[in-house]
Amino acid sequence: MSRALKLAFILDPLDGLKAYKDSSIAMMRAAAARGHQVWTMQRGALTWRDGAVSARALPIHLLAGDAPWYAPAGPEQALSLAGFDAVLMRQDPPFDFEYVTATWLLEDAAQAGARVFNNPRAIRDHSEKLAITEFPQFMATSLVARDAVDIQAFIDEIGDVILKPLDGMGGSQIFRVRKDDPNRNVIIETLTQEGARTIMAQRYLPQIAEGDKRVLIIGGEVVPFSLARIPQAGETRGNLAAGGRGVAMPLTVREREIAECLAPILWARGLLIVGLDVIGGHLTEINVTSPTCMVEIATQQGFDVAGLVIDKLEQACN
Repeated sequence: MSRALKLAFILDPLDGLKAYKDSSIAMMRAAAARGHQVWTMQRGALTWRDGAVSARALPIHLLAGDAPWYAPAGPEQALSLAGFDAVLMRQDPPFDFEYVTATWLLEDAAQAGARVFNNPRAIRDHSEKLAITEFPQFMATSLVARDAVDIQAFIDEIGDVILKPLDGMGGSQIFRVRKDDPNRNVIIETLTQEGARTIMAQRYLPQIAEGDKRVLIIGGEVVPFSLARIPQAGETRGNLAAGGRGVAMPLTVREREIAECLAPILWARGLLIVGLDVIGGHLTEINVTSPTCMVEIATQQGFDVAGLVIDKLEQACN
């Protein structure tokens, strides 16, 4: 058995987390069940001084219920991140300048000896939308552009496309635009902010009706089940935040092929927890900030994804 670890989780405000579905809470519960110490901190509490990155950290007990799901295990303390066995960055987007600043501070902490997952440089270097361009063999026909002329030409060529910003999450600001859509001009103007913002256009995949599949990779190991996020009737977005229904199911041969190809590459970059989005056998996103869907897979298929995360942390820290 591994020694007890001192783990820090950088989270959104605790009282806003939903225990019945939150992957970070599932990981903290799995860690506490093995006797590891669990501390929480907020991104805004990160500070740098005299070469050390610290934060106000709260030790917690994990409770079984949904509300409350935790209780303080002691007073909040200002602690160096290098004093933890591992620090898990689980802050949700938006990936704005404050998020980037946090990755710089966490990178300083890593240089001082802290183990930070996901690796802050890798988080910063992996745009969740653009990272797929490293693997064009798995992509649907796509375009990255900001000039309306280029986007309009792509719509004319493909006929039925999805347009989305590069910094969105949860399905926000995603539009399906057909060649004959009378609103295509205003949609492009809005998304690109009159040509000032780069967006992504992708060929519409009708297989979205079967689900936008979330495939998890934990420490280079592919989870054998995906969560298919199935859109509501009349909706083109499967995101759970947009009302999609989550159904856990075994990976298809194609999904496993994609995941097994990416797994060693991403783990070598320090990406402990990765969520691939796959529609109809096509890779559409590589999520590295705070991938979710662990609870649904565990509940429906009995595969302990959160426990696998702790397995990998124990291996990395011992």
